[in-house]
Amino acid sequence: MANLKEVRTRIGSVSSTQQITSAMKMVSAAKFRRAQNAILGMRPYSAQLNEIMNDIYTEDGIVTPYHENRKVENVLLIVVTSNKGLCGAFNSNVIKEATARAKHYTDEAKTSTLDLITIGKRASEFFGKRAYNVVATHDELLDKPSFDSIANLADSVMQSFCDKKYDRVELIYNQFKNSLVQILSTEQFLPVEPKKAVGTSTKRNDYIYEPGKVEILREMVPLTLRSHFYRVVLDSLAAEHGARMNAMQKATDNATELLKELKLSYNKARQAAITNEIIEIVSGSEALKG
Repeated sequence: MANLKEVRTRIGSVSSTQQITSAMKMVSAAKFRRAQNAILGMRPYSAQLNEIMNDIYTEDGIVTPYHENRKVENVLLIVVTSNKGLCGAFNSNVIKEATARAKHYTDEAKTSTLDLITIGKRASEFFGKRAYNVVATHDELLDKPSFDSIANLADSVMQSFCDKKYDRVELIYNQFKNSLVQILSTEQFLPVEPKKAVGTSTKRNDYIYEPGKVEILREMVPLTLRSHFYRVVLDSLAAEHGARMNAMQKATDNATELLKELKLSYNKARQAAITNEIIEIVSGSEALKG
């Protein structure tokens, strides 16, 4: 009977876990739909800004302070994870990549300074407890992401680059592809490197510039960088909810399978206990007859 009680306890525990993971999956699904709509709505705008900026840049080779390539001695890594766990390898992949990039700059490139800015409690806790120079944490940006708050951080980073505090700024995050796939990405945020034209076509959009190309580019580059930074945060949020939804679905499926096995074990143990009781009754009856 002790064995039956133990199995019953495990069945109750697994059943409770199954209910929790199922509820968390439903919550993540609702958040995922909102985050997916946000990033899918942002991408065309961001892509169009990049296209216009690249057209202006490649046409006349206009250079702004954000395009300045310098010897890489001071590096800033911006690491974007999540505030919560239970989303599979979502956070660990970003942290591993950030650790590898940090090692590259400190050991191989031998840079003078390596600073980190973390967005997400998982990255903040990991790097904060280790020998990394975390100059700022902005975990609050993920709670209610707004363009203004994220743009303020982007402006601060851009100003540090223009002041030559940093020679290179990189973003490390998970890019959203779909609910099942997240692409681990490392992108150079600064200095700006316009994309080279693909193929042999030299066709460009015909724009009318007012007041002029230089003035427009100097206004558009900061706007494009702010939009890019905002897109990165939205990408990470959508990828996070997709990863958590997938992880909770797998956990629910595993709990369902485990429940089947436990119930089968319980029924076998119960049947064995009943059989033993019958044998004892029969044996006692035979003994009395004798």
